[in-house]
Amino acid sequence: MFDATPKIRLALVDDHRMILSALTEWIRNAADDIDMVAAVATWPELLTHREFPVDVVLLDLDLKDNIPVSLKISTLKTTGVKVVLMSTYSEPNVVREALAAGALGYLVKSEDASMIVEAIRSAVKGESFISAELDLALNANDIGGSPKLSAQERRVMALYGGGEPVKSVAYQLGISEETAKSYLKRIREKYRIAGFDVGTKVGLRKRAIEDGILLETGVPREF
Repeated sequence: MFDATPKIRLALVDDHRMILSALTEWIRNAADDIDMVAAVATWPELLTHREFPVDVVLLDLDLKDNIPVSLKISTLKTTGVKVVLMSTYSEPNVVREALAAGALGYLVKSEDASMIVEAIRSAVKGESFISAELDLALNANDIGGSPKLSAQERRVMALYGGGEPVKSVAYQLGISEETAKSYLKRIREKYRIAGFDVGTKVGLRKRAIEDGILLETGVPREF
């Protein structure tokens, strides 16, 4: 059957040629709904590319060009482009600055490749997607409270905690089984750092009910 849904037009900007090449190849092979229309090494190359503006830009935080990331984000926002940032480090103040400027996603480059694709998809929908490692760094002072989950993480937790097997969770959300497993891994890690044990399905279900993600009846809330 012909799928009339337009593909997400993506541009990748990274001054590390090896990463640029590897990500380009991986995304093209792994995500049928994403069209990599530009892969460039510098900020000017992006702005002058024949395919610009695109739907989403996956942007390396440190291009070593002395242009503030907040200026880059605001420039892209004025053209209607969603921004997902990548970095090799997780300095909370830098993350906060980027999010305040309007970035919808922020990933460390060690993140699972499937999560990079999910961050791109979330950005298109206007949803934020923060690397689990960065999210924990941002909320380091909030240990003891329930962790902050993305909309998609809440959907996964609700369905899985409600009794659905991973395969069914993946099918209902239109993601791969491996991606669903990656989400569960992120969720469990966030709760572990916050001091909650959700290592078992029963534990995760109990926590989902206590945090209002799942109704007492086992019915997932809408997110």
